[in-house]
Amino acid sequence: MTEAFADTAPVRAAEPATVGASPWALARRRLLRNRVAMVMAGVLALIVAACLCAPLYAAHVAHTEPFRSHLDATTLVNGKRVPVMEQSSTGLGLGVTPIGPTWDPRHYFLGADDQGRDVAARLLYGGRNSLLIGAASALITCFFATSIGIVAGFFGGFVDGILSRALDVVWAFPVYLLAISLSTVLIAKGFAVGPFRLESGSLFLPIAIIGLVYIPYVARPIRGEVLSLRQREFVEAAIGLGASTWRLLWSDVLRNVITTAIVFFPLMLAIDMLTEAALSFLSIGVQEPNASWGTIILDGQGLLYTRPAVALAPGIAIAVTVLALNVLGDGVRDALDPRAKLRRTD
Repeated sequence: MTEAFADTAPVRAAEPATVGASPWALARRRLLRNRVAMVMAGVLALIVAACLCAPLYAAHVAHTEPFRSHLDATTLVNGKRVPVMEQSSTGLGLGVTPIGPTWDPRHYFLGADDQGRDVAARLLYGGRNSLLIGAASALITCFFATSIGIVAGFFGGFVDGILSRALDVVWAFPVYLLAISLSTVLIAKGFAVGPFRLESGSLFLPIAIIGLVYIPYVARPIRGEVLSLRQREFVEAAIGLGASTWRLLWSDVLRNVITTAIVFFPLMLAIDMLTEAALSFLSIGVQEPNASWGTIILDGQGLLYTRPAVALAPGIAIAVTVLALNVLGDGVRDALDPRAKLRRTD
């Protein structure tokens, strides 16, 4: 019997770094050890940094104004000056065709669109608006959805009934149909409430529309989680000890559902960017003179056979960004899962 115990490997003590660590610190370690999520976070950071540098690229590298037509402009290709809008070489030779990609960052790297504008510069400017609209819409969605879900789930009864039925009304509409309907009405006429007014070309209109239509998709799972928390022993114990409603909401409920809202944020950011691109492609999202990846795809629709880079470049940018956000969102979810095992490296 003694030899049997002697052959048993001793249990290794817990790592000092994990002893007494907060849940947030443990989640951060899990996320940092997820190599795929970290690679995608780096890709996303590069995309954001490149889009933020759009004015520097347009002014100091490409030396172009991406929001003005350049039908009569010329550029350098292999040391030769050529027109940006080339004479058509198909059919009867009528009309002009934008110059294709030169792969020179200083001279129409991705070519020009049908107005002679630099596609690379517009791609970076469009990315700024697409990321801004997606992030702001996701914040609006997560904030209001978390608030509504907590109030409905915690108070229940009449309050829950009113809020749940309001969410059901919005839920009943197909999301894209509802977004298109709101965009068609509000973007055409603008929006005014008292002294507060939004013009038809304001970026706040697509931000508000996209942010509001997705609230039920986040509020319902948060409400369900709050209903489950409401029956937990620590909440009932806090109620028995005379804790105030505010303390219960802040300390016991919000702190337990905030991780769900954090997990939803990158996923909603990806969905909101796709929705914005769809609305802008239909000309009811971002309006001129602003640009987004969706409007650039629309600009390249008529050039698919002659200059496909105009439409392909923003499409690839959307695909890579959405992929990075989804993978990063999965990594955040795994990191915040309290049942996930902390991986150890010898």
